[in-house]
Amino acid sequence: MSDEKFQASQESWKKSVDRTLERFPERKDRFKTSSDINVERLYFPDNDNDYENKLGYPGTYPFTRGIQPTMYRSRFWTMRQYAGFGSAEETNKRFRYLLDQGQTGLSVAFDLPTQIGYDSDDVMAEGEVGKVGVAIDSLQDMERLLDQIPLDKVSTSMTINAPASVLLCMYIAVGEKQGVPLEKLTGTIQNDILKEYIARGTYIFPPKPSMRLITNIFEYCQQSVPKFNTISISGYHIREAGSTAVQEAAFTIANGMAYVDAALESGLDIDAFAPRLAFFFNAHNNFFEEAAKFRAARRIWAKIMKEHYQAKDPKSWKMRFHTQTGGSTLTAQQPDNNIVRVTMQALAAVLGGTQSLHTNSRDEALSLPTEESARIALRTQQIIANESGVADTVDPLAGSYYVEELTDQIEKDVEAYLDRIRDIGGAVQAVEEGFMQREIQQKAYETQKNIEREEEIIVGLNKYKVEEEVNPDLLKVDEALEQAQIQYMNSIRQQRDQKAVDYSLEAIKENAKDSNANLIPFILEAVKVYATIGEICNVLRGEFGEYTGI
Repeated sequence: MSDEKFQASQESWKKSVDRTLERFPERKDRFKTSSDINVERLYFPDNDNDYENKLGYPGTYPFTRGIQPTMYRSRFWTMRQYAGFGSAEETNKRFRYLLDQGQTGLSVAFDLPTQIGYDSDDVMAEGEVGKVGVAIDSLQDMERLLDQIPLDKVSTSMTINAPASVLLCMYIAVGEKQGVPLEKLTGTIQNDILKEYIARGTYIFPPKPSMRLITNIFEYCQQSVPKFNTISISGYHIREAGSTAVQEAAFTIANGMAYVDAALESGLDIDAFAPRLAFFFNAHNNFFEEAAKFRAARRIWAKIMKEHYQAKDPKSWKMRFHTQTGGSTLTAQQPDNNIVRVTMQALAAVLGGTQSLHTNSRDEALSLPTEESARIALRTQQIIANESGVADTVDPLAGSYYVEELTDQIEKDVEAYLDRIRDIGGAVQAVEEGFMQREIQQKAYETQKNIEREEEIIVGLNKYKVEEEVNPDLLKVDEALEQAQIQYMNSIRQQRDQKAVDYSLEAIKENAKDSNANLIPFILEAVKVYATIGEICNVLRGEFGEYTGI
């Protein structure tokens, strides 16, 4: 590229920045280091023949350097701490505490019965109610969960998959009760069932009807809840199961392509639903590899959407993602070390250009986080944002020989995996044949052997150990909660209009038989008359069957 052409491309990018600044002014008139050195918005070479093809400019294709022209100079990432335990009231109290401490978005953890579509009084729920997240049985619980939280001002992420349609409908119904227009509701449902078959296991239905529910959500939200992110295609749990960074990116992108294919097969227009697709990644320990992973994943997805699917809207090319620091990296030994691990992982996510971030708490290898630990985790993000200076320029790692080589190599290795998955027949077929599962299991086994041989050092676990008595103050869920939740649910059943419930469940059953019917409006009607999550999922179990694994 000639000097003149390179200069012209810079000028074109600067004009797009000016347009962005009209809507989102930067946080400061001048950014500088502690030595009073000016920090420019963006750094790039004076002339580089391959610069635009590989890196481009922030906010422009292929988005290697970020999806917004000014990134964090205008607005920090959303600080979205994942929380949920016990009853709806307890979790609501934690949400409001975190919002008071400066959190900028909610992220809901549901208990195991909720995640697999069982009511709290089901025999399958015994001993698990409220343990790893909040128990949500009916709309009444969702109302209590979101009490005094204005849904027109707060964005909410919900980590829910198999029964995502039911929880989304509960959220919509609460918004309506608050008087919030549907077009103003913002947030994300995870709604990623493929990674459940691969890595996590909280599935209910077989792949085909599960994919139908997902595309039903795409279609409904496109028409009625346009600002809600309809899926968070998750690599996080793939990484937690033991994958490498390359496998995490590759399998996540392959799953994303499967969802796009399913939506297109159902008749949706790609530029109508693709801008609301979102992703969810893990931030692990290898600092530079993690930052490069995010940059490579953005570039690969942009190329796939533009070149393979031929999407026309630039918003369809953008990979927007949430990041959570690596839960599996935390140790019960010397738990304060986890604060350092989380800080490094969070910094990698920020330097990689994440749109929102959850930082794990120091005690999560031992229990659900205490209020103090959750505050430290949030303060970690706030210190990175406000004190480190890393948010003052866009993509500060760009141009590093090491980072760019890592980015290129990760891109190459991910594309090799995508080719293998394509040869198998796509992500759904690869899941059904156990390909991804075997690849992850092999890497997890190799990693564990390396730790045992001390070829991979985990500070405090296999080296630098100390004699310690770990007796921190841990959060404990009251065992009486389960019976209290069951009694509360029974009172809802006694007060509701049972005929209306029966009618709404029958409507779901009949429309589930019709593969062309969108089930979301029928689920929404059932939710509004206080049908429970278990009742709705049991109707669908009866029609769709249950997945039992490969």
